[in-house]
Amino acid sequence: MIDIAELRVGLGIDVHPMSPDPMRPLVLGGVVFAAEPGLAGHSDADVVSHALADALLGAAGLGDLGEHFPETEATWRDADSTGLLKEVVRRLAEAGWAPVNADCTVVLERPRLAPHRAAMQERLTEVVGAPVSVKATTAEALGALGRGEGIACMAVAMVSRP
Repeated sequence: MIDIAELRVGLGIDVHPMSPDPMRPLVLGGVVFAAEPGLAGHSDADVVSHALADALLGAAGLGDLGEHFPETEATWRDADSTGLLKEVVRRLAEAGWAPVNADCTVVLERPRLAPHRAAMQERLTEVVGAPVSVKATTAEALGALGRGEGIACMAVAMVSRP
């Protein structure tokens, strides 16, 4: 049983605009969405992995993704965001924390997330080492997200002292 005094919760949010490059792949939760336009960003722009990484870092009091993997460093250009997420989990362990679970909500008008949800959950759970759930919602045609100009994700994660 986990001592409640050793539990922490963190919140992560990430947003990326659609890429003007028609050849850039869309990656969400470590899963490539074939034939879909990708997101613009320094890494692969996986908003789900980014929000989840920020939630884990925040829960452990370890700052944010930009602090650990600044986009000013060429090392992270086009980086696989699940690789960054894996490194975040390693840094949490180094600081004495372990993921307990996480929940992600993706805000997008398209593509439909449902056909990819199981693969995303499986991939993220594998990388994090704890259950990760993924859900989707739309922005109901409101604002830039509602016009399909980008995709956002909010994630909450719980960590504990092992």
